[in-house]
Amino acid sequence: MSLHTVIDARWIFPQISGIGLYTRELLRHLPGLDGSVRYTVLFDRPEVMEREREGTGAGAASNVGARLVPWGLFSPVSQARLPGLLRRLETRVYHSPNYMMPYLAFAPGGRGPVRAVVTIHDLIPLLFPQYTPRAMKTRFLPVFRLVIREAARRATRILVPSRSTAEDVVRELRIPADRRGDVVVTPEAANPVFRPDPDVRPAGPVVLFVGRRDPYKNLPALVRAFARVLREVPAARLVVVGPPDARYPEAEAAAREVRLGDAVEWRGYVDGPGLVRAYREAAVFALPSRYEGFGLPVIEAMACGTPVVCGNGSSLPEVAGDAAALVPPDDEGEIAAAVVRVLTDPAHAAALRERGLHRAAQFSWERTARLTLDAYRAAAG
Repeated sequence: MSLHTVIDARWIFPQISGIGLYTRELLRHLPGLDGSVRYTVLFDRPEVMEREREGTGAGAASNVGARLVPWGLFSPVSQARLPGLLRRLETRVYHSPNYMMPYLAFAPGGRGPVRAVVTIHDLIPLLFPQYTPRAMKTRFLPVFRLVIREAARRATRILVPSRSTAEDVVRELRIPADRRGDVVVTPEAANPVFRPDPDVRPAGPVVLFVGRRDPYKNLPALVRAFARVLREVPAARLVVVGPPDARYPEAEAAAREVRLGDAVEWRGYVDGPGLVRAYREAAVFALPSRYEGFGLPVIEAMACGTPVVCGNGSSLPEVAGDAAALVPPDDEGEIAAAVVRVLTDPAHAAALRERGLHRAAQFSWERTARLTLDAYRAAAG
């Protein structure tokens, strides 16, 4: 009998987030690994369903079907109706690419007829609520704590992107000693489109940031550090890629405070070829995050041949290895000094570039998919 797995792709939104990208890459790579494994992919937006079925190739795979449901991820109707749908589909394994799942479909301890695999990317709201002060998960922290602990309690396998996150999950979600082997590290990777192009060179001393504006990303500190960079490299420019967020205006305020003016460019949301080009045109990529579950932009930048400066905490040293300049995330002087060195020391920049290319090559979405498929099989028993 084939293994029937339902993947909840409602985490893929019209604008691709990190979780959406993760889900998309699984859809791209899982079907071809084993044709005897059958997949049903859930969507709640018809335009996203068509885009992803075509873009990932999953629509052409004989072992993949798609199902459009009228309930959003956080809808109470979804909680009530999805368990029945999973039973009617004769599902053996259900995979939620994030913590939200139809909890009543799964027995505590992960041993019911339908098995759950859940991916937990990070525990930032639990560990550092001050880093996400205006997020819904932080504003309703007791609810978030309850649902994510229930997800861990009812999942047969818990996937995490790094050993650092695995340790956080075991500790904070109180995983019993006899279930700690159910927490499986499945590292993320850069899509092959992220690669060097000999015809695209850095557009001068450009410092690139890619990410959201949440406080844990630490963008205001980078903005203030960049003011110090300008004293040493007056021609430098800071390019910020990521959607604006009215909840967190601190970075723009910092730019006004240190009078960066035209030296900073707020490029907004960029996807696809535009994002690849942004990495290639940067002389250095800087991500002084205080915490990351994985830090995918670090690997994407390295894969493009861009030297990386990043924070020295949480998962970032594990992901970057010796291929990045690691800095204390709240030491603006150290951040500035590391960026200036890349911009002014060609030998140092070249060494980071070569180590980064080698490091990025150690991660692949195919390996992530294989580890994920192993987790499905283990969950199915």
